[in-house]
Amino acid sequence: MTSSQPRSGYTLPVFACAAALAALKHIHQSNQSLNTVELDLIEPPQTVEIPIEQVATLKPNTALAITRSDPGDNLDLTRNTPIWAMVEFIENAVKTPSESSNIISPTDEQITLIGGEGIGYDKNSGNAAIYSYAKRLFKENLERQLKPTDRIQITIILPVGRQLAKRTSNEAFGIVEGLSLLGTTGISQPLSSPGQLEAYCQELEQLATQYKSLVFCIGENGLDLAQQLGVPPEQTIKTANWLGPMLAAAGLAGIESILLFGYHGKLIKLAGGIFHTHHHLADGRLEILTAHCANLGLPTEKLQTIFHCETAEAALNFLQSLDSSSDKQNSHWVKQVYGSIASKIDQRSQAYIWDHSQRRVRVGSVLFDRKRKIVIKSAAGDTLLAKICYSSQNNHSL
Repeated sequence: MTSSQPRSGYTLPVFACAAALAALKHIHQSNQSLNTVELDLIEPPQTVEIPIEQVATLKPNTALAITRSDPGDNLDLTRNTPIWAMVEFIENAVKTPSESSNIISPTDEQITLIGGEGIGYDKNSGNAAIYSYAKRLFKENLERQLKPTDRIQITIILPVGRQLAKRTSNEAFGIVEGLSLLGTTGISQPLSSPGQLEAYCQELEQLATQYKSLVFCIGENGLDLAQQLGVPPEQTIKTANWLGPMLAAAGLAGIESILLFGYHGKLIKLAGGIFHTHHHLADGRLEILTAHCANLGLPTEKLQTIFHCETAEAALNFLQSLDSSSDKQNSHWVKQVYGSIASKIDQRSQAYIWDHSQRRVRVGSVLFDRKRKIVIKSAAGDTLLAKICYSSQNNHSL
């Protein structure tokens, strides 16, 4: 008999720390192999066993260990991603790599953390994207294995970090060239599970008793940007990748209008009739974008460039370059193409709601890019955004 409960896993900092702990133990235990290590998660306060894939000595007092990410039943792009940790004992003073800005710990501590290949960094500060929970994990678990006079340097490497980062919104937060060791807990809850959808729907039903118009945001970027534009937080709801079911639930709950507020690389899927937007389940962004470009008369050689772009963001950048080129002063490809896409998103979303709830709901959309700049507002999206912000301002002034 199988359990209906989704399986939780662990966050990326847990596997990075486990690899470092394995490398340290390998040095201490005269190069003995390790299959697992026990790790204190701190948050929550429990000890877990993490598998170690490989561990090896690189040179005296230096070892490398490898783990693989297991986020549980989440649809997480880091699933099965290898995480490397190189641990090196250093004498007298901490030595630093050429990219000194990637050091995350002060040199007077026992542990110096370095973001290696695949770990992103903040383009404003230059600091490695290794945050407080991860630093606590390393400190608590590794310092227990050190003598007071020991000093070690830990370099965390994500071999495919740069590649995976292109499929995230890290750049919107100023994190470039890799992934973050981000999180406030060691447990990776299955947020993409049906249980999470049920929680979202319950929240939607509660909001429907207070509001007739809601703003759907796929993720934190949308929530933050919508608030900056004046959308009241209490009128927004996070949908994650469950846009289809949430649209249907909104119709059944009696919502009269919905503003879809999200990253263009996600919302563009709706224009192609894809209503679960996680990349593991369905994709077609470049195909949809190419089709709209073709319909509007973009030349064939330009269509081929769009179609072969690595990401939707790269395709948007290409269209923007066409608009800004000296020989195309009067072109407005971004406005035309994304205007067409936004209109189709509205139409297909309204049809989806009708098909699943037999309710008429007005839908508008606002699409932004990786820099969190608005690319386009559909006609309905522009109207709904202005109306929601206006109502909020009036309510606050009463």
